[in-house]
Amino acid sequence: MNTDKKQNKEEVRLMKGNEAVAHAAIRCGCDGYFGYPITPQSEIMETLMELEPWNTTGMVVLQAESETASINMVYGAAGCGKKAMTSSSSPGISLMQEGISYMAGAELPCVIVNVMRGGPGLGTIQPSQADYFQTVKGGGHGDYKMITLAPASVQEMADYTVMAFDLAFKYRTPTMVLADGVIGQMMEKVVLPPFQPRWTEEEIKQNAPWATLGKTPDRKPNIINSLRMDANDMEELNILLQSRYREIEKKEVLFEEFDCDDAEYLIVAFGISARICQKAVKLAKKEGIKAGLLRPITLYPFPIEVLKKYAEKVKGMLSVEMNAGQMVEDVRLAVNGKVPVEYFGRMGGIVPTPDEVVEALKNKLIK
Repeated sequence: MNTDKKQNKEEVRLMKGNEAVAHAAIRCGCDGYFGYPITPQSEIMETLMELEPWNTTGMVVLQAESETASINMVYGAAGCGKKAMTSSSSPGISLMQEGISYMAGAELPCVIVNVMRGGPGLGTIQPSQADYFQTVKGGGHGDYKMITLAPASVQEMADYTVMAFDLAFKYRTPTMVLADGVIGQMMEKVVLPPFQPRWTEEEIKQNAPWATLGKTPDRKPNIINSLRMDANDMEELNILLQSRYREIEKKEVLFEEFDCDDAEYLIVAFGISARICQKAVKLAKKEGIKAGLLRPITLYPFPIEVLKKYAEKVKGMLSVEMNAGQMVEDVRLAVNGKVPVEYFGRMGGIVPTPDEVVEALKNKLIK
């Protein structure tokens, strides 16, 4: 660990969102990054390779032969109580789904960063938000959930990388930082987090008592072998996981409100769409439309109770997304028909404009 006192001072840099993830990973004591290059997130691994943290903190950085290999390397490291992470973009995350599901079933923490691109299929390298279903609804097989943080700035790319590790270990679950290509590629000022030392073996025993460290015959295996589990065992595991998810839903909901005090119409958006909608709210107010913005920061757990309260106050809601309408389903479920909920979005890598959002608000809700 580099103990230079200057390293612990507040550092302000101009960098891309992807670069901020790399710096934050090193500084929060990450033990290992295993990944495979794919745009628009390749700068995460490129920055880690450039910084060479194996010479300063001892962090392992390895380019795997595929996304499938990388998530399984993360699986192995997590089973030893290590802070491990990977990153990819949409089709690469698809290849990781089996490994993510296995880690959820094995109750192993890790951090996964997904910088979304257009799709389906290979798609484009342009920004998108079309992986909402894939992440928030589980994506892989089985009844599991994954804590999902949606940054809307370069600063949050750094902050939420650190937070993702904290939440992953608190609840023993894979946690995702879900960003769109704009946030990954844009450059902004960012205050980098202070350095935290990597855990010693004793600290691993304290913070991850379930970890496999050498000969541990008294510990439950972290590698799930379903052929050895009968239906009752499998149900017991699922009941445990569902109980944990309910706890997450009670304690870890994060959201941001923007000009909502007198709002008659509520716009709901995350990531770069939320930043666009901040401008749209200002434009709407100039036209005499009382609009406000609710930005879910945790896509899972989703801010259901907050939306229920707004359903008692506003005349309608507009879900703005860079996809064909995915989050809008959760907004509608939350308000349960109490107010109209409409959707507006662009697809394939096209970013909507604030003017388009205002027009959609007028045409779909105000008319």
